[in-house]
Amino acid sequence: MSNPLDQLCINTIRFLSVDAVQKANSGHPGLPLDAAPMAYALWTRLLKHNPRNPDWFDRDRFVLSAGHGSMLLYSLLHLTGYHLPLDEIKRFRQWGSKAPGHPERGHTPGVETTTGPLGQGFANAVGMAIAEAQLAARYNRPEFAVIDHATYVIASDGDLMEGVASEAASLAGHLRLGKLICLYDDNRVTLAGGTDIAFSEDRARRFEAYGWHTVSVTDGNDLAAIDAALRTARAETARPSLILVRTHIGYGSPNKHDSFEAHGSPLGIDEVRLTKQNLGWPTEPPFLIPEPALAHFREALARGARDEAAWNDRMTAYARAYPDEAQERQRSLRGELPPGWDADIPVFPADAKGIATRVASGKVMNAIAPRLPDLVGGSADLDPSTYTALKGLGDFNPPSGKDDDTQGSAGGGWNHKGRNLHFGVREHAMGAIVNGLAAHGGFVPYGATFLIFSDYMRPPIRLAALMGLHLVHVFTHDSIALGEDGPTHQPVEQLANLRAIPNLTVIRPGDANETAVAWRVALATRDRPVVLVLSRQNLPTLDRSRYAPADGLRRGAYILLDAADAKPELILIASGSEVGLIVAAAERLQGQGVAVRCVSMPSWELFDALTQAERDLVLPPSVSARLAVEAGVAQGWHRYVGAAGDVVSVERYGASAPAEVLLREYGFSVEEVCRRALALRG
Repeated sequence: MSNPLDQLCINTIRFLSVDAVQKANSGHPGLPLDAAPMAYALWTRLLKHNPRNPDWFDRDRFVLSAGHGSMLLYSLLHLTGYHLPLDEIKRFRQWGSKAPGHPERGHTPGVETTTGPLGQGFANAVGMAIAEAQLAARYNRPEFAVIDHATYVIASDGDLMEGVASEAASLAGHLRLGKLICLYDDNRVTLAGGTDIAFSEDRARRFEAYGWHTVSVTDGNDLAAIDAALRTARAETARPSLILVRTHIGYGSPNKHDSFEAHGSPLGIDEVRLTKQNLGWPTEPPFLIPEPALAHFREALARGARDEAAWNDRMTAYARAYPDEAQERQRSLRGELPPGWDADIPVFPADAKGIATRVASGKVMNAIAPRLPDLVGGSADLDPSTYTALKGLGDFNPPSGKDDDTQGSAGGGWNHKGRNLHFGVREHAMGAIVNGLAAHGGFVPYGATFLIFSDYMRPPIRLAALMGLHLVHVFTHDSIALGEDGPTHQPVEQLANLRAIPNLTVIRPGDANETAVAWRVALATRDRPVVLVLSRQNLPTLDRSRYAPADGLRRGAYILLDAADAKPELILIASGSEVGLIVAAAERLQGQGVAVRCVSMPSWELFDALTQAERDLVLPPSVSARLAVEAGVAQGWHRYVGAAGDVVSVERYGASAPAEVLLREYGFSVEEVCRRALALRG
């Protein structure tokens, strides 16, 4: 160590963490013991942050991707002055504590993103670095660097093993995200044993092949070397940086040093005492924070206040020079939509042939995008099929260096100002990167792919819902009507899978005008992610002079067509592409004298948010003959059709054939819907 105060501060981090884990009798002491020096160097020497205002926008972002080592982060937050009292740390991993087992965004001040599943935080950080680069390109001026911050990550061996981190690292290198710096805690131990049992590649060379700058620190306790590596990484602006810091898990523990036993279990009372003795730390009392160490850590308060005040002065001057840009930026940071953002959303004329909802969605997106600069995103190599390219708004990519720097499918050149992101065939990373964009702030980001590939994205979708992030996923090719590509590409259980995720709104619009309303709902929903599920095939655009207005989608389910006497004896319910089918069936049944109600139900979550009385107006309890029709598994539909009801569904995998053949063979025809409905009526 460079001086005794550094040693004191690092051991304060170590033993505040160890004592919390031991008191909880649960947690991961190994990482805080070995990574404390690199965390200390970063947080006290380079990290730009203000503990009194954790949401200051131009702060550096810090992500502990190795979220199992959460006490390392909680120790830093408490010591530097965030609102995380020592009593909360003493209740680590207990009910109601602000120090939960893994970091949770929105629960603990200073936590940027929810980490735990390894690799997710690393990929979130790539999204944050993209966000900073995009906003800097959009708002900075030669005399005003109002967006100028770095993104730092501490990642473990497990993080770098995960495929999502590999996907994200590859994209980050391609995009030349020079303000992304990862400190790799290279302790070569995971929960089950040494990494040599499964992880023997040369990590530095792998990242160099991705296009990263790499530097190695051979001793994780060498503060001077860590500091020099960090400053070298900060000076490298053309590439992201990986700093490989050779550490020893459970550092200082006489019996668990370099052992997997230090990874996921408390050291034990006796081993805690021996470790403290070994590192020259008092064995009593627990949770000791020496005053000189605390005073040094708390220098972050004055430093952060000065940095934020200087930034506020720059912003004031910037607002005088560029009032429109300043106003736009402030609005986006508040999460507000600009006036008139939806003024150009088209109204689609009635058309029996209709258009695919994926096509309608693309038209709506391109009507919104010029008025909503916050809308940024892209697809996993499927723009031509998902219709999610924002035309004329440029591609986010590094400059090519050519005189005719105008490449890119969306037009407008290759640069960090472009609003179209090309994720490549990397669905998992796309989901996690979009989470990072949303967590950073200043965007309503979106990602797009086929519905079947939502399976690759379930971890980041779940984490987005857990964090309550405002983002949109566009999933097209939503059923067996995909056709000839066959069962590998035809989603069957995916809708049920997505609907099972708490705090996620899933919307499957039934025609072009419902799709327009779905986008209005998605962009106005601020407390959770929204999934739009869209068709590949054309769907009839309903004549809204004959049927209820598409705005009924806002309620999740609405009466599209009702019995003439308003006392239905039978209710048909559908979402998405099957809405047109039940409309045709209802009209045939009405011609046979059956009093039938037709209900479009694009979103269970929106419908469930209504009062019971409001739901009963759509699905009256007195009508037990109910038939739901959806080209997916029936799971979940019985809550709406009841014990006496039925579901026309897909309970097996699809097949390779033209869409119209598949739909007929699987029972999605007017004749079959009428037959099943009449059987219910008895």
